[in-house]
Amino acid sequence: MALERRFDLIVFDWDGTLMDSAGAIVNAIRAACRDLGLAEPSESRARHVIGLGLHDALRHAVPELPERDYPQMVERYRHHFLSKDRELDLFPGVFGMIESLAGEERWLGVATGKSRVGLNRALGHTGLASFFHSTRCADECFSKPHPAMLEEIMDELGVARERTLMVGDTTHDLNMARNAGVAALAVSFGAHPRAELEAVGPLDIVDEPSGLHQWLSRHA
Repeated sequence: MALERRFDLIVFDWDGTLMDSAGAIVNAIRAACRDLGLAEPSESRARHVIGLGLHDALRHAVPELPERDYPQMVERYRHHFLSKDRELDLFPGVFGMIESLAGEERWLGVATGKSRVGLNRALGHTGLASFFHSTRCADECFSKPHPAMLEEIMDELGVARERTLMVGDTTHDLNMARNAGVAALAVSFGAHPRAELEAVGPLDIVDEPSGLHQWLSRHA
């Protein structure tokens, strides 16, 4: 007998959840700092800001950078990230998972710290664009962990909070889900280590990309 479906809408973070890009983001942040003669943030500090909007990320990763210099920092970050952009790929099994979930007639969404231009480029590059029904980016919403991205997606698709699941690799994703009143699933193969994810509170954590589709098939 088929299991009763718990969630009609599954919203995914992008970087570090669907795409194996956390390392490239860290390297781009640190390279941009070198270009501007700034002290490089540690890898853990740079990883911590993944998922935030770019200005919020800079405020945390490079607190000594004056806001007047943000445009220059953003330009150097984008230069370095885009130089590797085409080399990035989805985690193994992600394309098939999204294709399978779409075939189950679920609503699928993306809530990401990427810009709209960046997400559209990534969706086109990976061939996933046609599977997602609603997407929100950091340059068109409040940054995570504010609940606006999830709230707008749920409103657009007409799905209740209790029928929505957020899947992400950072505490920003999990706290956004909590603030929006929706269930969350964490993955520990992205930006934030398992211990940080566990500290948010009781929730399931998937440790390998291969386990994500399996979890969703059994529990979502």
